[in-house]
Amino acid sequence: MTPPARAPSAPSLADDPAAAAFFDVDNTMMVGASIFHFAKGMAARKLFTGRDLFVFTAQQVRLRLHGERHADMHRTRDSALAFVAGKAVGETVALGEEIYDEEMADRIWSGTRALAQQHLDTGQRVWLVTATPVELATIIARRLGLTGALGTIAESVDGVYTGRLVGDVLHGEAKARAVQHLADTHGLDLTRCSAYSDSINDLPLLSLVGRPVAVNPDSALRDEARDRGWEIYDFRTGRKAARIGIPAALGLGAVGGAAAATAAFRRSRTAEPVAATPARRMPRLPRVPTAAGALALLPRVGGRLAGGSAA
Repeated sequence: MTPPARAPSAPSLADDPAAAAFFDVDNTMMVGASIFHFAKGMAARKLFTGRDLFVFTAQQVRLRLHGERHADMHRTRDSALAFVAGKAVGETVALGEEIYDEEMADRIWSGTRALAQQHLDTGQRVWLVTATPVELATIIARRLGLTGALGTIAESVDGVYTGRLVGDVLHGEAKARAVQHLADTHGLDLTRCSAYSDSINDLPLLSLVGRPVAVNPDSALRDEARDRGWEIYDFRTGRKAARIGIPAALGLGAVGGAAAATAAFRRSRTAEPVAATPARRMPRLPRVPTAAGALALLPRVGGRLAGGSAA
């Protein structure tokens, strides 16, 4: 089932050709990490081992927790897509389509999808901006009816992935640079644009636009958003989410599905603030000697990536 959420009511958006919206994917548009769901789907097809999935998950946790600030960012960058090395681009993209249907379609936050649709309904363009490989990000954007996607670029030679990246993981400052370049190319005025994210790592992107919005925020981003008077939406609880910096009359509509978003905008009600969701500390990553051990330990490190609770 689609993750429970309440479709929000947001400030009026204008039909402005110089305005656009940028959405992070993992835990903002989708429950969990899209690349983890993709890797899990590939492991289910026995395209790599349980140990490979564990190692991949550990790398993604490290990137998510530390990003560019971590001393081994270069090593993490170079190994981020090693699991697709030697696989044909066309076949991998086709698998991505299948895995989206199996693992991701029901994990889209309907509230976030409704926010994106409001931008589309006014004629504004909407892009996903994510550390996920651009091919997978493009599949997600197309399935959601969005304008397009910016993502991490995986190197390929003669139609086969090498396992290396072209440039940097699209994360942190790299996201902001990519959006600035997109704005320059498409004639966008970033002071009239919106950006949505769950992570403090996206502070450079959020600070770049005129309307930054925290969605399902981690505790650090929630604090930052409150300090700066930014809007906050939280679709992770059954209660109405706290929003900062918009009139109280613009409440959350009492409807969960994106299909009912337009009606929900008209039936909005006053929101009730909720306490910040405490951040979970990820466990230390142990050495894993076998594939069986990897599969046994995977839930401990993959909980946040999968969208569940880490044990």
